Amino acid sequence: MAAFVLVLIGSAGESAAVDAAARMSAGEIGAAGPLWLSQGEACEFAFDASGLPAARAVRNRIAARLGELPIDVCVVPAAGRRKGLLIADMDSTIIQQECIDEMADMLGLKPRIAAITERAMRGDLPFEAALRERLALLAGLEVSALQRVFDERVTLMPGARTLVATMRASGAFTALVSGGFSFFTSRVAATAGFDVNRANELEIVDGRLTGGVVGPILGREAKLEALLQYRGARGLAEDATLAVGDGANDLAMMGAAGLGVAYRAKPVVAAGADAGITHGDLTALLFLQGYGRADFAAAG
Repeated sequence: MAAFVLVLIGSAGESAAVDAAARMSAGEIGAAGPLWLSQGEACEFAFDASGLPAARAVRNRIAARLGELPIDVCVVPAAGRRKGLLIADMDSTIIQQECIDEMADMLGLKPRIAAITERAMRGDLPFEAALRERLALLAGLEVSALQRVFDERVTLMPGARTLVATMRASGAFTALVSGGFSFFTSRVAATAGFDVNRANELEIVDGRLTGGVVGPILGREAKLEALLQYRGARGLAEDATLAVGDGANDLAMMGAAGLGVAYRAKPVVAAGADAGITHGDLTALLFLQGYGRADFAAAG
């Protein structure tokens, strides 16, 4: 038998639903009651199972019983919960937007380009080809429009600063790794508090986008390489890493992490993740690691 933890995380303002889910889950796994990580928001139960498939069967059974309640139901191994590396996607994960779609809006092309973005995120189009196709449509966009996008449209996902600040305060290394563009990752990383950022560099001539990037495109495999590099540089074991994303090009890094979390993700990503968060904000990733709200660091 192995030790696991069932974690229940609710939407903001849904304490009644979380309380009901906790009572039902206690009965389902034969526990006396939950350990509250944040009263009315997140709780956990320790239990034993013969292995990960059996533990996930418990999760699936409880999730089915909860039905439409706005509760995320996750199972994680009890050992090694707190991670020493956080590697995160940016668009629709750490921020609420897809930057390339907002860039397209500056040229009146958002519906056309957003449709390509959606297909790529679902895994219906190869990421690199989809990025080249979209960028070609943006050729001629003035660089000044990028700053307008950041200033006027880019907003952090709720809980982003607290997630990063808390993990860094506990000694973790944090990396923002995106298939988007360094113009935005550098600014988002500074705003959210990440240690480093990595992304594609837009090719710019005479103050306008050419429709290309400098060097090879950073996509699915480059995200995986970044995780392996940062993990190796710090001498971390595989299970000491956490990766979070929402699109198909995040699957490789999520699969190589000790804990891969699909955050408000496309179905193909949710199906391949260790845990899925749909209702909670990004502080849910702290609850999965056993942090209570009293442990959260103040975000800068």
